[in-house]
Amino acid sequence: MSAVADRTASAVPDERGRFGTYGGRYVPEVLIPALDELAAAWTDLRDDPGFRGELADLLRDFVGRPTPITHARRLSDELGYDVWLKREDLAHTGAHKINNALGQALVAKRLGKQRIIAETGAGQHGVAAATACALLGLPCVVYMGEEDTHRQAPNVARMKLLGAEVVPVMAGTRTLKEAVNEALRDWAASVRDTHYIIGSVVGPHPFPVLVRDLQRVIGDEARAQYAERLGGDPDVVVACVGGGSNAIGMFTAYVGAPGVRLIGVEAGGRGSQLGEHCSSITQGQPGILHGALSYLLQDADGQVADTHSISAGLDYPGVGPEHAYLRDQGMAEYVSATDREALEGFQAMARTEGILPALEPSHVVGWLLTDPLPPGTRVLVCLSGRGDKDLDTVRAALGISDA
Repeated sequence: MSAVADRTASAVPDERGRFGTYGGRYVPEVLIPALDELAAAWTDLRDDPGFRGELADLLRDFVGRPTPITHARRLSDELGYDVWLKREDLAHTGAHKINNALGQALVAKRLGKQRIIAETGAGQHGVAAATACALLGLPCVVYMGEEDTHRQAPNVARMKLLGAEVVPVMAGTRTLKEAVNEALRDWAASVRDTHYIIGSVVGPHPFPVLVRDLQRVIGDEARAQYAERLGGDPDVVVACVGGGSNAIGMFTAYVGAPGVRLIGVEAGGRGSQLGEHCSSITQGQPGILHGALSYLLQDADGQVADTHSISAGLDYPGVGPEHAYLRDQGMAEYVSATDREALEGFQAMARTEGILPALEPSHVVGWLLTDPLPPGTRVLVCLSGRGDKDLDTVRAALGISDA
């Protein structure tokens, strides 16, 4: 399980969980002991042969790793690029989220925690957490914005069938931000026996590091697979960015690689006005959200802004602190794709490759359709999840009837 153990870019974060000026801990005092306990446990477990072996066995035999890379031949012909896909949609539960959820559930067992809570937007992290808890015999409570329970109804059903309790959150915009808020409130009240499986590279230290280390298996596999098939690195590695775990998972293997551009695609929503998009890096400002300092969308008074995206998994007003650091250091670039472009990307992938992608990575394909790169560019895409969960949303947006 070298994907967890071999952290070559060890300059960040520092011992306080800071990626440059970003990250850190901005949480109630009651959570500090649990965060200290988790940080110490992860420092020990990430290099522990017993833990590493147990997780590696489960990633292979239960999750189905390594996931393959696929040459998108017909899409490549249409775009004028040479496009390869890292197929996280083929992992058990249909997305990359299982890598992190399973790893954190194992850590919770080692810590003696008797209960798991999680938040979810698109439902894939909730499903992954419920799956890991069912496998390991842990009770699981998943907080989900009420709006997202409707647009991601199939995943709500999956979570319940897996034995999880799904708690709809009625506050605010009733989406992912509010789900995280409620999960943090629960954790503050139950921290002695509960572990919070955060689903992305957000939140207070050590969560951005822990989730990154568990997700970097994506990029480590992809880089080795691409080099074996094509003899070198791609020109561009691109992934969608909400909180940013699938992107960090891909990028980490390539940070500092000569000649490789790292590009994250945010949700441009339906317009450029505040409240109409989720472009935290490209249009946000530094601020504190959910226990960490990073880029976020906020109004003139510093209040966290409402957001919109056709994709529930990208509908979040902030981004992981490591992405903020990579952006400021010029080590990664960030762009956006609109709802319309994401739908075009969804249709293009389905039509040319026989793959129904989740709406989240559809933003990447939609951005590629805008012809942003030189002809012949070698592109590696993180296809972070499959689109079964989004069919009702896509059908409604495209006006596809049952008839």
